[in-house]
Amino acid sequence: MVLIVVGTSLPPACAGGPETRTDAPPSSPAPPAPPPPPVQIGVPVVSPVVLTRYPHDRDAFTQGLQYLGQGVLVESTGLVGASGVRRVELGTGRVLLGVPTPIREAFGEGVTVLNGVAYHLTWRTGVAFALDAVTLRELGRFAYPGEGWGLTHDGRSLVMSDGSSTLFWRDPQTFAVTRRVQVTDGGQPVDHLNELEEVRGSLYANVWLTNRIARIDPATGRVTLWLDVQALTREVSAAASRAGRPLTAEDVPNGIAYVPERGTLLLTGKRWPTVFEVQLPGEQEEGKTPAEDPLR
Repeated sequence: MVLIVVGTSLPPACAGGPETRTDAPPSSPAPPAPPPPPVQIGVPVVSPVVLTRYPHDRDAFTQGLQYLGQGVLVESTGLVGASGVRRVELGTGRVLLGVPTPIREAFGEGVTVLNGVAYHLTWRTGVAFALDAVTLRELGRFAYPGEGWGLTHDGRSLVMSDGSSTLFWRDPQTFAVTRRVQVTDGGQPVDHLNELEEVRGSLYANVWLTNRIARIDPATGRVTLWLDVQALTREVSAAASRAGRPLTAEDVPNGIAYVPERGTLLLTGKRWPTVFEVQLPGEQEEGKTPAEDPLR
């Protein structure tokens, strides 16, 4: 598959060193936490049920995550000089293949795979890359205005976040915006939407700097459920401290992947030591249990 670069010219890479999105350089001061996202009366708030745990690279500043099947993940990482896309063995956390974000000065953001192509965003460089999903060889580039944060797809279109309360549907061949929806809860916008995952007709979004994941109706933008992952954050924080490498204020939940053959979610965070396989309370896991059939 050959993709054509979109746009007459691409914006230059960030000059003068990395710009700071507060979760960027590890040495930057911790940002003030935004107010917790609004929770509409009647919208359920649930905590995930942990089924099993997998190791995760402590150096991976996770920006995007997707399960590809057969125990393999695609993951994108951020930070200037450390950004990239990798294929990862879920059961061991081993990197099977990895490439740096093609523009060295770029701050890598989300990734998703659609029709054999891995699309990879950058934060403020204004460029998305198309990579072969198997070899991670670059196939093309797309220019876009504004910031890039999270990325997923619904089988036809790419769905992108930019850190605001708005989600954008983009044509995978041209990267043109075809639709946009504002995400709200109780009529109030939900800002800082970050990593995204499409799950059985709904969209899941990490809300940056919080322990909340929003489940969103893509037709209306309304939040239909809040997933509270603070127990997972506490667990990985304690494990990291015991290992002598505590989490920082930037090491927040970020990373959602759906395992369709089991109906489960994989959740992790920036520089977390663990990927959790979870299900929502009351939902029956499809197929075998992790103990009988680990995703390795």
